[in-house]
Amino acid sequence: MRVLVAPDKFKGSLSAAEVADRLAAGLAAAGVDTDRMPLADGGDGSVDAAVAAGFTPHPVTVAGAAGTPSYGWIAVRDGTAVVEVASTCGLTTLPNGRLLPLDASSLGMGQAIAQALRFRPRRLVLALGGSAGTDGGMGLLAALGFTFADARGIRLRACGRNLGRVHTVDSARAVRLTGIEIVVAGDVTNPLFGPDGAAAVYGPQKGATDAEVRFLDIGLRNLARAFARSGYPDATALAATAGAGSAGGIGFAALLLGGTIESGAGYFLDLLGFDRLRSGADLVVTGEGSIDEQTANGKLPAVLARRARPVPVVAVAGRNTLSPDRWGPAGFTTIYSLGDYTDRDTAGDPELTRHLLTRIGREIGRLPALTP
Repeated sequence: MRVLVAPDKFKGSLSAAEVADRLAAGLAAAGVDTDRMPLADGGDGSVDAAVAAGFTPHPVTVAGAAGTPSYGWIAVRDGTAVVEVASTCGLTTLPNGRLLPLDASSLGMGQAIAQALRFRPRRLVLALGGSAGTDGGMGLLAALGFTFADARGIRLRACGRNLGRVHTVDSARAVRLTGIEIVVAGDVTNPLFGPDGAAAVYGPQKGATDAEVRFLDIGLRNLARAFARSGYPDATALAATAGAGSAGGIGFAALLLGGTIESGAGYFLDLLGFDRLRSGADLVVTGEGSIDEQTANGKLPAVLARRARPVPVVAVAGRNTLSPDRWGPAGFTTIYSLGDYTDRDTAGDPELTRHLLTRIGREIGRLPALTP
């Protein structure tokens, strides 16, 4: 019998690779052979998942969200480069974790893309989870040669604070990405601005006050108008596209560059070769930090469960609030929750999480379907 262990990360606790390793160790202790496939859905951890699937990691040094040096990675294989926000301009790149809702920039993401271009990719996969700012992708575009100016022609720093001052955008010296497929792999469906936009929905998570949310939203609306008057007549329509508001508006920048927005979960399952490994498995074990009623609405474990059929799928979560009568419709035969094994909070306790995952792996290995 063979089990494919294919989890996402347990956010704040363990990476997807660590989760897979601990579950596989428990299964091995029960005498079960495993294949491991750490997964991501286009959020933070996407580069790590690509590397685990055979992509080659390459270090990059970029300006973090606050402009201080940040040391991250990109992943490259067979003409595809994976670049992520989290390690280039994400919340984790803020010095001392101090939130900067108006001044954080996506410049580092653009610098990482520019470095990825050295490998002459045919496809750029942009993973946008964990962003620190709301700059409409100004920083990313600035790193690729775009310049932003106010009504007097004064050049502006690329950050949320200056969104409302942008009058014109000059792309004459911008890097040309002709012939490169640009894919935004994620499940955020918010437009750039408005009540469901980047600032309104995600600004508070990045430290923005109510007044700052309104300021940023007005600025994002102005940015779209500035692009429209600067040779991008479809900018307003692109701003209204589902996903344009991802990562503080980096999705909008990607659309301006000719990119497309794809379902992150499904795209990464394809990119990492899930179907190939699933075909040889008798059981698939997946999971993530939290499973709830939203899981069935396009979250990675549920998308995987649909793709795995007819192979049965067992899910493991740090926290599970999905009632047993909903397990089957969501695609799971069983759900194991770390919370059923301890009264302690595992979210901030990696060592306890490792121990419990190994224990659960042993229990899964003793399921009747896997017992000779």
